[in-house]
Amino acid sequence: MSDAEDKAVPIGGGHAVPTRESQDEKAEILVQEEEILDLFKPLPPLEGVLDEPNPLTFRAVIVGILLGSLVNASNVYLGLKTGFTFGASMMGAIFGFGAVKILQKVAPGIPFVGLEHFGPQENSIIQAAATGAGGMSGLFVAALPAMYQLHLMSENPKDDFKRILTLTLVCSTFGLFFAVPLRKFFIVNVARELRLIFPSPTATAVAIRSMHAVGTGAAEAMKKIKALGIAFAVALIQRVASYYAIGILYDWHIFTWFFIWGNYNNWALNIENWGWMIEWTPAFIGSGMLVGINTGVSMFLGSFFAWGFLGPILVHYNICIGKKLLPDDPKWDGYVSFYSLSNIGKEGWVPSPRYWFLWPGVMVLICYSMAEFFVHWKVLYYGLKYAWHSSAAGINEFIAKRRQGNGVAFLEKQGRGKLDEDNLVEDFATPDQQVPTLLWTIGVVIVVVATCIIGELQFDMNAGLAILASIFAVIFAFLSIHGAGVTDITPLTASAKASQLVFGGITTGQGLSVTDAQTVNLIAGGIASGGADMSCSLVSDFRVGFLLRTPPKLQFFAQAVGTLVAMFLAPGIFVLFMAAYPCVINPDDYDHCAFSAPSVSAWRAVAEAVTNPNVPIPLSSGIFAIVLGVVAIGQVILKRMVLFGDREKYRIWLPNWMAIGVAFVIPQTVYSTATLTGALIAHFWVKRWPANFDRYCFAIAAGLIAGEGLGGVVGAALQLGGVSGDVYGTQIACPADSC
Repeated sequence: MSDAEDKAVPIGGGHAVPTRESQDEKAEILVQEEEILDLFKPLPPLEGVLDEPNPLTFRAVIVGILLGSLVNASNVYLGLKTGFTFGASMMGAIFGFGAVKILQKVAPGIPFVGLEHFGPQENSIIQAAATGAGGMSGLFVAALPAMYQLHLMSENPKDDFKRILTLTLVCSTFGLFFAVPLRKFFIVNVARELRLIFPSPTATAVAIRSMHAVGTGAAEAMKKIKALGIAFAVALIQRVASYYAIGILYDWHIFTWFFIWGNYNNWALNIENWGWMIEWTPAFIGSGMLVGINTGVSMFLGSFFAWGFLGPILVHYNICIGKKLLPDDPKWDGYVSFYSLSNIGKEGWVPSPRYWFLWPGVMVLICYSMAEFFVHWKVLYYGLKYAWHSSAAGINEFIAKRRQGNGVAFLEKQGRGKLDEDNLVEDFATPDQQVPTLLWTIGVVIVVVATCIIGELQFDMNAGLAILASIFAVIFAFLSIHGAGVTDITPLTASAKASQLVFGGITTGQGLSVTDAQTVNLIAGGIASGGADMSCSLVSDFRVGFLLRTPPKLQFFAQAVGTLVAMFLAPGIFVLFMAAYPCVINPDDYDHCAFSAPSVSAWRAVAEAVTNPNVPIPLSSGIFAIVLGVVAIGQVILKRMVLFGDREKYRIWLPNWMAIGVAFVIPQTVYSTATLTGALIAHFWVKRWPANFDRYCFAIAAGLIAGEGLGGVVGAALQLGGVSGDVYGTQIACPADSC
């Protein structure tokens, strides 16, 4: 789950990616390491590496699907924790290389497994299948749980599996088919003109190429794979074991310890009440290693401001209140929760700090992302311009065939203007290597029709709104791919919030009931952002294939198989987690939940705000939200209109408002602390040992993220099996013997 900022925290289906201080710096590093003079052309072929007549192999697709499935499962866990989701591309490339090399060693003579030559193009097929299988988790950590919280679906997600499956089908296949023309537009036609480097996909392609280089390439690759594997195993074992000794292996409630050592009579418990502790979460230490020091510091400062400064002030002046957890226990009488969301709007209700900070957090996310949305109007202009000129050329060609070579002068002139010859990027793929136009156009039409039918029959959303949601998916795909190409960041929060605001206005004008309006709001928003998310991931994947000269048709088929798996896998994992942790979809019934689900809270809050005129937003919270929203917009204007050219270097000192907004929405401080820890590790690591950092940082971070993610899936299964830490574990070192 990532947003429009140089290093942004992803929320609601965006992707966190490794970033450097700027796109140009990353490009320079790639040029220096690989002696590549033009990053808008395919990479030079490797000397001594055999040609690959058919890189689309059985083993590549299977390995890619397995790795993508792992990422998919991890993303549901991590997304419900904090809104973060991570792409499968680099992990698929590195782990895929190691997996095939192992197959070649253990089964060297078996066809389709270890017999065939393994080259960089087949490696790109692995990560293509992994990208397809690893997608679509964003829908299940944002819009869909929000619908359950608002009681718009059945009480048990298991009963809605068919509806969830069809919704996943629409989002994933729309992204799959529409990514094909977007490849031609963003990677071939306007890449040079808009300076679309696609830093992470480019880094992935360079990594694949270096791993297959004759000489030291394979040895270097195995070092990365070993580091990734060790990090993965350590994180997985630590997470699963921690369920049985959570206060020792995972959560360190230091201030609770001070409180106990002080004979249950000191001020340390007040700090514990606000969530200040240390959580040894490998995933978010790993994510901090990727997102950079600016995001890490911004997120921590946001948490400190909300849960260490302003929150206590609000409680002191009775603007907000907490809820005593153990009022009948004299030792723990002062143990208080400030995170309650129950009894909202009822007579005598006073908000909790969590509810109070929800609105400023959401306002910051909306204002900052929407401001970034509008400053990128140029990419929409280029898209419309290209569509017009391409259509004119196509119509003129059709007419010319019917008139024996005589076309229409006006259309001929407009068709010639579709490309700037000085900025032209030559596509290596021959016509027979391209995805057939008929295939993707029919696919898009079928998906749009299916969206209309599914929307009408399953969610009472008329065809006009379904078509509008599809149009928004196209628009947001343009903006997201542009963001990924320039800054490595996809502004999916902007996409989601923009669609929610628009559909909120439309449903208000139609006079729908609050329940129907909220259903349309969340379903349409989910389709728009889900389709855009999938398109962006697959176009980034096409960029890897473009640099490695992998035929796009073969990539498309690998993506399609992976997407088919994701359609069934992601809903299944979601149902598993909801069965194990019902507090996610019924937060009002629980004072504590293992998953804070900030993306869900943000989607729910916006849906309520634009459809229900009686949403009880505290006056002080609303005023503070407006002030912060204005400040966030002001920073976007400052960054775009003042800090450019020679002054662009000062942008690193600006706070990341997306990270601050997330810190307000997440009612725990442990994630910002862990993210800052990872960011500091990476910061000093790259300063002290830059070569070692470049070799191992991403591999270790990816292993930590995937390891804890899989550990979370194992934990959900243990919970359902009745053998979790709640039954057989110990709560020693936890406040009031309960973590």
